[in-house]
Amino acid sequence: MRLSVAVLALLAFAGGALGQTTSLPAVDAKSFYLLDAASGVVLAESRATEQLDPASLTKLMTAYLAFKALAAGEVALDDLVPVSERAWRAPGSRMFIEVGSVVAFDDLLRGLIIQSGNDAAIAIAEQLAGSEQDFVAAMNETAAELGMTGTTWRNTNGLPARGHVSTARDMALLARALIRDFPQYYERFSEREFTFNAIAQYNRNDLLWQDDSVDGLKTGYTREAGYCLVSSAERDGMRLIAVIFGSTTDATRGESSLALLEYGFDAWETHRLYARGEAVAEARVFKGNLETLALGPAADVVVTVPRGSFETLVASAALTVELVAPLAPDQVVGDLEVMLGDARIASQPLVALTEVKRGGVLSRVADGVALWFD
Repeated sequence: MRLSVAVLALLAFAGGALGQTTSLPAVDAKSFYLLDAASGVVLAESRATEQLDPASLTKLMTAYLAFKALAAGEVALDDLVPVSERAWRAPGSRMFIEVGSVVAFDDLLRGLIIQSGNDAAIAIAEQLAGSEQDFVAAMNETAAELGMTGTTWRNTNGLPARGHVSTARDMALLARALIRDFPQYYERFSEREFTFNAIAQYNRNDLLWQDDSVDGLKTGYTREAGYCLVSSAERDGMRLIAVIFGSTTDATRGESSLALLEYGFDAWETHRLYARGEAVAEARVFKGNLETLALGPAADVVVTVPRGSFETLVASAALTVELVAPLAPDQVVGDLEVMLGDARIASQPLVALTEVKRGGVLSRVADGVALWFD
């Protein structure tokens, strides 16, 4: 139960004075999604949970599992990977690895991301899981863990297959996870060119040449899927993710993606109000070796709001329990909420920032009396 007597802070934030005037642009796509990467706030969407063919956007999940294996030490960038006949025979876009050869894992990653190599995807899968089938099982498990409820993978590269589907929302979640979980490898998505086997190929993400703030992620195309693109851009510390499914041409998928990103940056602003573990309030502690306890959010508090509305935000912290020792660090004792008018736009559990041990006998008796009359 919330204790009304335990309101700890009431803070107003000063922001910009501009009003929101930007309108959502026209978008050529079967579905689209625009997400703030830090706060997770959805800024625009259309048919975002409709299951569609993701084409080579699939390779983002292949890359995610490859990055995960690298981070876990299960594989190294300079490991040499044998190329099977199955990988060599992969149709469609390729990095042109040769059967029976060995290729550095890092080259396969670049071939996957920059050249969109279907052959690279299979070679990575076979190296990490023994077979593409077993790797696909891991892809589906990971999709479930990331909350990609509309996604089912049938292969590692996005070649057309019955039941191989994803959604614009799910691909945004995957892109956010890539950026969040593996920042040390994310820069590969911004590389414009890769040469392998004396064949130079360019990144199919044209936005890398059109806007310096764009640094990823991946294109996709099949006749069934149309033109798809997951893109991300960062300006002044604000990172957005745009997803386009089923645009009619290569040009319009880029134009629509860039228009969504421009809309997001023009119409919205993102702020990190508090960091995890930052002291935002103090409260009286009973029966402890300390008289007061510093309290802070359990995780970063990040908000995305219409541009110009930041000055109206109000944050408050309130206890949900009496603070009676002993108390452990990170023990949840209340809530931290951020309001924009009548709408709650962010919340985090409020936790103890330090340990509070039991106090002496006299202090415990005195505090017991104080609690009785509180």
